[in-house]
Amino acid sequence: MDLDVLNMFLIAWGTLALPILAFVASFLLWPSALIKVYYWYWRRTLGMQVRYADCGGYRFCYSVRGKPGIRPSILMLHGFSTHKDMWLSVVKYLPKHLHILCVDMPGHEGTSRTNAEDYSIQGQVRRIHQFVESVRLHKRPFHLVGTSMGGNVAGVYAATYPAQIFGLTLICPAGLRYPNESKFVKHLQALKAAGVSQGIPLIPTTPDEMEEMLRLCSYVRFKVPQQILQGLVDVRLPHNDFYQEVFMKIVEEDSRHCLHDNMHLITAPMQVIWGKQDQVVDVSGASVLAEALPGCQVELLENCGHSVVMERPRKTAKLIMDFIIAQQGIDSPSSKKLS
Repeated sequence: MDLDVLNMFLIAWGTLALPILAFVASFLLWPSALIKVYYWYWRRTLGMQVRYADCGGYRFCYSVRGKPGIRPSILMLHGFSTHKDMWLSVVKYLPKHLHILCVDMPGHEGTSRTNAEDYSIQGQVRRIHQFVESVRLHKRPFHLVGTSMGGNVAGVYAATYPAQIFGLTLICPAGLRYPNESKFVKHLQALKAAGVSQGIPLIPTTPDEMEEMLRLCSYVRFKVPQQILQGLVDVRLPHNDFYQEVFMKIVEEDSRHCLHDNMHLITAPMQVIWGKQDQVVDVSGASVLAEALPGCQVELLENCGHSVVMERPRKTAKLIMDFIIAQQGIDSPSSKKLS
């Protein structure tokens, strides 16, 4: 009997120990693999399914949940050097019945890489329009959400294809002429004055640089273990040349102020969400949009930086839903189409 008990104990211990040891080994030796598993698990938990849309040799990767219904579909555009999974923290707090699509921006993650023209703001707008048509999202007006670079693209998209847009949410959007310069812009100006094209804070190459980037983008100070910082760097390093190419394209003259130059063409109801402590693109941009579009609804978040989606996901989801519901309550051509 004692031997049977001992055998059962050893079997039970082995069953528990193997996953634990595998986790510890992944954490210490392969943190980048652990990060990928983390996103996979989170997508699965939230019911987001990864799909692909092929358009004449060009492939979009996106995640989707739900089907078109009473509420407008929501298309979410991420920022520079991130990917569709950055929206998971917000999706968690959105109603499960909503039709939500999060697409990898041109060249990012699972979406095709082609040439630099696709990475300009207008080039990205053309590609996102191609995606919208390929998944037939344009059949009914949809709500478009974009953050940072994605906010620049979203705003120009709404200006270019106004009939497709039910409403627009811009979160800390790039692409404006800001009354005040941010810490990040001042750093870029110093690099330019020194004739240096490397050392861009949004393209880290070491764990220390990754930690500095997180501090730049977030007001909330997250304590990130060194292994995770290394994993985040390992995931990004193979793509840093691409990120450099994209960055140089979106700061060119024809892209840098693209949203500013097109904002007067936006006709859809617009909501702006901005962290007051944003060090990447200055919060003074909110007043620029509010003055240009008097009906614009502005929400400034205290103790929040550029990474609004990560720092205030519940608040962001609530603001987006409240805005959509309020717009559906207005007797407008858009709301009639969705009734």
